[in-house]
Amino acid sequence: MTTRRTRRGARSGATLGAIATAVAIAVGLSGCVPAFLPRDAPSTSTPSEENVAAPLREFYGQVLSWDDCGDGLQCTTASAPLDWDDPTAGTVDLALVRHPATGGDRIGSLLVNPGGPGASGYDFIKDSLDYATDDKLQSRFDIVGFDPRGVGQSSAVACLDAPAMDEYLYGIPAGERGSDAWIEELEQSAADFGAACAENSGPLLGEVDTVSAARDVDLLRAVLGDKKLNYLGYSYGTFLGATYAELYPERTGRLVLDGAVDPATSNFEVTKVQAQGFESALRAYLSDCLAASDCPFDQSVDDAMGTVRALLDSVDASPIASSDGRRLGSSALLTGIIYPLYDPNAWEYLSAMFAAVMHGDADPAFQLADAYNGRNPDGTYSDNSTEAFVAVNCLDYSYNAEPASMREQAAEIEEAAPVIGKYMSFGDIGCAHWPYTAAVERKEIHASGSAPILVVGTTNDPATPYVWAQNLAGQLENGHLLTYTGEGHTAYNKSNSCVNDTIDGFLIDGRLPESDPQC
Repeated sequence: MTTRRTRRGARSGATLGAIATAVAIAVGLSGCVPAFLPRDAPSTSTPSEENVAAPLREFYGQVLSWDDCGDGLQCTTASAPLDWDDPTAGTVDLALVRHPATGGDRIGSLLVNPGGPGASGYDFIKDSLDYATDDKLQSRFDIVGFDPRGVGQSSAVACLDAPAMDEYLYGIPAGERGSDAWIEELEQSAADFGAACAENSGPLLGEVDTVSAARDVDLLRAVLGDKKLNYLGYSYGTFLGATYAELYPERTGRLVLDGAVDPATSNFEVTKVQAQGFESALRAYLSDCLAASDCPFDQSVDDAMGTVRALLDSVDASPIASSDGRRLGSSALLTGIIYPLYDPNAWEYLSAMFAAVMHGDADPAFQLADAYNGRNPDGTYSDNSTEAFVAVNCLDYSYNAEPASMREQAAEIEEAAPVIGKYMSFGDIGCAHWPYTAAVERKEIHASGSAPILVVGTTNDPATPYVWAQNLAGQLENGHLLTYTGEGHTAYNKSNSCVNDTIDGFLIDGRLPESDPQC
């Protein structure tokens, strides 16, 4: 069981998952790519010449050999130091997939990260190329997806088997929420999870922080043969990209950070602002729902918000049994509510879930929560996104283990987001006793001396609220803000032509708008 905080905008490239039998929310579009390789597609990548310390030369000088992996894609594996401070202490594998540029005027590589932390950039490009990038970018760039260290097909964090993961994610604590007994139970669950991760992952578990991943990105840039990094990062991927720019400002090419994370925001403030963001998105959904004839709510938006809170309170006190024997508590229901709020196109399935829960049917809520958590219908898990999410965040933030302070923060979160805030609090428990401590202190990122960086924010983005994009663009010495006025998480290739044209123009031609175009 866990109070695991909602992922900071993990953007899935496949689907939001099954909502009803044989129905899926198509948040990510399947990538339709040519089933052939361009005749001049290289089978190897020649690394660019780099002036690096002697222990790193073998890594920066490695030659990548690419294999055809179908649908016009090429795949390979790179090697990076396990510990960048001690390059002799072992290595990690980094899985890459690329779609070679389809046009004749190739610019170079464009590395893409979908977010998380823990989302697979390899799968994002392999399964959803056309969702990640449009044909203009595909014409001019080799589109490269990669799994960061700890994730997916790269050297990956491993923790629990499927039954134990079910208990960790969906187990119902016996104590009353917020009580000493409840906190102790969750602390034990989190400690057991951390111990399992340490046992099954080994030294890798202490080396999956974002600074290490950003150093990997520079290595990938070099071995792909690029002098400068061109990068498209979504959600958590914006933090990875900004961290790279802080470490290597002179090596920045054209960076787009869409759905920005504020690097200076504390773990507590992240939770508080994110709770407000999801509550705002919930209001937008309810306003849209109440204008339709098949909405399960029939009151005002304020009344409907009260009904949602009552549902959360109800399953928190008396969980609902599902057809597979699991019990729907407030944590799983909250996940089922939050997931469709990432994309307005999924709101109809949120209505179906609310209608079912109101009638005592927990299955649609579990289908949504399972899709979010990567759980398959047979009870297995399709990826390690949960393990990676926790492992990275536990190294990237500092955490508070004092119950009295956690209760004060919980009250503040609930005041900021009265409907769902109560059920997003106490998130520090999951990392407060992690086997490894935070690698760095959270602070502003300025990337002094970098090339221009385009920061994209959506005004009612629930997962990475707009204020974070404003903050990051303001922190960066050469940051430029692009605003999309609308709903949903991230904007490129899913909003309007103003956003796409601005981003394409920047990445392809280096063209920046004179001011925020307010798309």
